[in-house]
Amino acid sequence: MNNRSIYDEVCIATSRNTTRSFSTSFSLGVRLLDKRFRDPIHAIYGFVRFADEIVDTFHEAPQQQLLQQFRDDAEQAIEQGISLNPILHSFQWVVRRFGIERYLIDTFMDSMAMDLSRSRHDQASFQQYILGSAEVVGLMCLRVFCEGDRDLLERLKPNAMSLGSAFQKVNFLRDLRQDSQGLGRTYFPGTDLNALTTEQKQRIEDDIRADFEHAEIGIKQLPKGARIGVHLAYLYYLRLFKNIRSTPASELLTRRIQVRKSSRIRLLVGTVVQHKLDLV
Repeated sequence: MNNRSIYDEVCIATSRNTTRSFSTSFSLGVRLLDKRFRDPIHAIYGFVRFADEIVDTFHEAPQQQLLQQFRDDAEQAIEQGISLNPILHSFQWVVRRFGIERYLIDTFMDSMAMDLSRSRHDQASFQQYILGSAEVVGLMCLRVFCEGDRDLLERLKPNAMSLGSAFQKVNFLRDLRQDSQGLGRTYFPGTDLNALTTEQKQRIEDDIRADFEHAEIGIKQLPKGARIGVHLAYLYYLRLFKNIRSTPASELLTRRIQVRKSSRIRLLVGTVVQHKLDLV
């Protein structure tokens, strides 16, 4: 192994560690992917996570400046095919290898910038935020899974977007207290989070359910090496969604809903068995 290969491995190892450190559930799904997909998905996750941390965590720092610098550095990394930022070096490799379109990256970064300038959303800005923060991330991953099969890519785009949308909206409900009380953000339009009604919660849940149903159709059509990992992530979020649905609206601002470790293990084992028997 030459020094460039060592550098590349150090960088992708940073992306792997980022995934495992920030999301136990997501990293489980990645581990079930075929080996050829794992590092590219780790690289995408690392890029998305670092951008998200800039706007959600580093409040004592000049966040707008940091986000713009991260965006500029990512663009330069993609153009030059190298970066001294390990996360961006791994990400540019995926972008260049799989032909991830620049507009997906730009749309994502635009949504991250919205978190620094907008604390409440109307329907139009909410849809734009979901597109950039979640749906285009699904499309980046789909680019990897389709491996240049343009017909499959075009056919599954709407389903991948629905999956990203479902995941993000579930995250919003799970993190209601942190977003509202900690960050001062209200994502769902037309709602007062301090007085969320059962009817409002039901409307949000109906929307999420439709996203899940549409996403499931696409998961069944993914290449076999990608299907099991994505299916596990889908089942995990579906379980989290069911837990949220069974929680009264008034309680979402007082505690963070989670999936128990024992339930995660059952989901993992059940998913593996289903795919071994070709039931999905």
